[in-house]
Amino acid sequence: MTDASFEDELRDEHATELSRLGSSKALYADTAGEMEAETVLAAVADAEYAAAETFDSWGSSEADAVASVFADVATQERNHYETVIDAIDGNHEPASEPSALQATLRVQSNTFERIGSFIGRTIVAEKSKEQVTGFFVGQADPQTAQTFRSMRSELDEQLESGATLLEDADESDRKRAFNAASDAITAAYDEYTEQLESMGVNPKPVC
Repeated sequence: MTDASFEDELRDEHATELSRLGSSKALYADTAGEMEAETVLAAVADAEYAAAETFDSWGSSEADAVASVFADVATQERNHYETVIDAIDGNHEPASEPSALQATLRVQSNTFERIGSFIGRTIVAEKSKEQVTGFFVGQADPQTAQTFRSMRSELDEQLESGATLLEDADESDRKRAFNAASDAITAAYDEYTEQLESMGVNPKPVC
């Protein structure tokens, strides 16, 4: 690792993937092309529910500061889920299978790999929240847009918490964390690509 921050290196290494995950095509993929408010909210609800389940499990199996961070994030994500399903009148059944991103997180058992994949997931979630916020701005729904803008700001806090957990990590543990973070981003990107290609859409931007 160089002197650059863990997060900066991660963003640099995955600049292309993150750029595409931050495009409107990502939301199109998440909703299987059904870009309606209720479908967008349902997709977000699935993501929030799965994240809450993952981090709740980690919070129960880790110790000390790590357990505290994951438990706090699980509570945040559970609150996000409740907020989103309220917007669709509580009419939501969580997806039976987690996303590729969450599936990748859930196989991690090493503490530093969990911290790294948590950071990778949070960076991906930033991109999603930005797109959802933009969607509701375009729908002339400023209240819902502000709700997601607030959720996006909480992701900054999550990234800070993840960085704090890595402060005392040695080089080997930082490398494990970095590789796990990379795997999380790659999993999200590969699923995005597969979803678009299955709909006959080119996942790469057309210049």
